Amino acid sequence: MRPTWDQYFMQITTLVATRSTCMRRQVGALLVKEKNILATGYNGVPSGIRHCEEVGCLREQLNVPSGERHELCRGLHAEQNAIIQAARHGINIEGSTLYCTDSPCIICSKMLINAGVLKVVYGRGYPDDLSREMLGEAGIESLQYDGELE
Repeated sequence: MRPTWDQYFMQITTLVATRSTCMRRQVGALLVKEKNILATGYNGVPSGIRHCEEVGCLREQLNVPSGERHELCRGLHAEQNAIIQAARHGINIEGSTLYCTDSPCIICSKMLINAGVLKVVYGRGYPDDLSREMLGEAGIESLQYDGELE
């Protein structure tokens, strides 16, 4: 049986996540409009910067819990990298859907709202109630994918 579009795109997010250099959590993201992938992103350090695998994870060293103190990280989130990739290539993501292995944090949610993303489909939940609240207030549909992430 052929997969649904949500299944197809969520499978791709899982593949994109394998590019992640994060030592704590591998996350992949896609921005999709009219069944076309506009941009991809995974969490990791900016281009030209040494990876955490080389220098160590500051968040681990400081015992920072997941979902807190995002500024204490060398990396960018997958959603941020997808938005940046689209911007670098001049791709308009207004009206798109974000597919992501994890639900967005508050920082990413604010970026998605201002970028004009209309829908978020995510795999695993993330401990960020404010993020979900703001997405809802902005009228962005946010739903957890009910299938398996492979």
